[in-house]
Amino acid sequence: MLWAGFLFGLLGSFHCVGMCGAIALALPGAGQRGWRYVAGRTLYNLGRISTYTALGAGAGLLGQSLRLAGAQQGLSIASGVLILLLVAVPERYTGRAAAAVGLDRVLARLKHALAYWFQQHSLGALYLTGVLNGLLPCGLVYLALAGALSAPGLGGAAAYMALFGLGTLPLMLALSLTGQLVPLHWRVRLRQAVPVVATTMAILFIVRGLGLGIPYLSPRLAITQAAHGSAAPRITVCHAVPAQ
Repeated sequence: MLWAGFLFGLLGSFHCVGMCGAIALALPGAGQRGWRYVAGRTLYNLGRISTYTALGAGAGLLGQSLRLAGAQQGLSIASGVLILLLVAVPERYTGRAAAAVGLDRVLARLKHALAYWFQQHSLGALYLTGVLNGLLPCGLVYLALAGALSAPGLGGAAAYMALFGLGTLPLMLALSLTGQLVPLHWRVRLRQAVPVVATTMAILFIVRGLGLGIPYLSPRLAITQAAHGSAAPRITVCHAVPAQ
């Protein structure tokens, strides 16, 4: 289901425009043209994607640990339930929860570092600005990470989040290059599609975790098959032990 990461990023990029569009429009070098202008905007967006990929690797490491503990099916179901919760809970409440556990201080330092690099004009500074921007609290990223938890292995989770970032790239890069926002009515309509897509993904994760025996959609794992009465392997004794 790695393709779902790209699709979710593509549709969710309209959410990105609303949340981070101001940063993309105010990047240093506004009004310039030429290769350096294009390279700077591209590097900024690649910085965001790099952060998403690293966060995906972290989610994959957690998911891999849970799989080793025998929670593969439960992990897929938990990912779906987590996505549903993130869709249902307003984003302002997740921000309050982050503040309650002390993440507000970390966020203040992050914003301070972001403001510093934002004022620099080198290509490297634009890349680092994108890296830090990818760490800002974002409900859309949380939704994507919930899906990455059940991706196949660390590399699969990193690839899932990289594809999510690439899905956001066309619109965000076009925004930073042209300085033109998408018309409001289109942004509203496509942002409304994000919860629908997220809910559909959540249902797919839950169905897959149930192991219903549906090819490709909900395959039955070997552990599930054993639980439903598969015969245990017969052990053949090749050599008898002589009596003493």
